[in-house]
Amino acid sequence: MDKKLSYGEYRALTEQSPILIWRSGTDAKCDYFNERWLAFTGRSMEQEMGDGWAEGVHPDDFDRCVKYYLDHFKAREPFEMEYRLRRHDGAYRWLFDRGVPFYREDGEFAGFIGSCVDITDRKAAQEALKISRERELASLRGLLPICSACKKIKNGKGDWESVEKYFSAHAEVDFSHSLCPECMGKIYPERKD
Repeated sequence: MDKKLSYGEYRALTEQSPILIWRSGTDAKCDYFNERWLAFTGRSMEQEMGDGWAEGVHPDDFDRCVKYYLDHFKAREPFEMEYRLRRHDGAYRWLFDRGVPFYREDGEFAGFIGSCVDITDRKAAQEALKISRERELASLRGLLPICSACKKIKNGKGDWESVEKYFSAHAEVDFSHSLCPECMGKIYPERKD
């Protein structure tokens, strides 16, 4: 069943969508932001219009962000980028921004439409995971006391444990056991593999 949406339904979808939506005209200047964007930034449509939105971009991301946008705008190519934007409470939040060119019914280029999603929590989780992995690797880079005879490793508590048990507890590894050619020859001299 083809049900056409009314203007009011389209407007509700755009304004109340859980994502931040923006639009720019053929001059690359922004001429529209949905209610979610304005609530996020705490600024008015007038403040965000043109290049006003860029005032909220984090200073460390500003040049990269604007250049990337303008390069893709000139080439009329879709883009995806991440940058920090100041929220209404002054906190900078990481956004994933995706912009695409749009065209009028006659095929004439009309500008870009974009949407942004707050990915700050994802970025924080990725950073925490990276730090955790770096700590884990740093702990494995140090010297490990290992018994010359039985090859057990002395753990941080001073207990001796098998290599398999130690690494299973301290690294994401699985073990499979086999014999190297030298040991194979010593243990099974009759085999000629």
